[in-house]
Amino acid sequence: MPKHFKLYSDGKFELYLFFGKRFFDIILSLVALIILCPLMILISLLIKLFDLGPIFFKQQRVGMNGKLFYMYKFRSMPVNTKNIASDKIKELNLNFIGKFIRRTNIDELPQLLNILKSDMSFVGPRPSLSSQNDLIEIRLKKGVLSFKPGMTGLAQISSYNGMSVNTKVDFDKEYINSISFTTDVSIILKTFCYLLKPPPLY
Repeated sequence: MPKHFKLYSDGKFELYLFFGKRFFDIILSLVALIILCPLMILISLLIKLFDLGPIFFKQQRVGMNGKLFYMYKFRSMPVNTKNIASDKIKELNLNFIGKFIRRTNIDELPQLLNILKSDMSFVGPRPSLSSQNDLIEIRLKKGVLSFKPGMTGLAQISSYNGMSVNTKVDFDKEYINSISFTTDVSIILKTFCYLLKPPPLY
């Protein structure tokens, strides 16, 4: 039995986790791509206008069962910037469009393609960098890596200024223990409220 199945007392598997979640991801990501296509084209043109480098930034992340994949973003940082954690980005000299798309989280929109590819889900633990060994180790011990990472998650909509690795994994585990359609919809809706807040402090 796959260890990410839930088995209830009546012997039924959690059908949403096994079937519905992927169906929900496909439908919602397709709808979002269609609606947001004009905005994504505009952002692509602005990136080229302010900086002639690549439009997209590919960053290797740790996915389900520890499998590495490339997560897509609109490039907000200078060309040839090394993979760095979020708390180090403030040290970089970003141009106007880079600061704007990071502040509004528009840089995350290309991850809709990762969702279509099944690298990610809409909701789940945010995928870590392969260099974040402490986070990976704790997630492995608590079974978090048995689940698909998400574009947003419970930790991201919670008060996480100065959030420790252990606290982040606790939120991940809390989500895993309560996965359902209503939970996912609730987190997605709360994400829009989170986007209106100032950037987190680390």
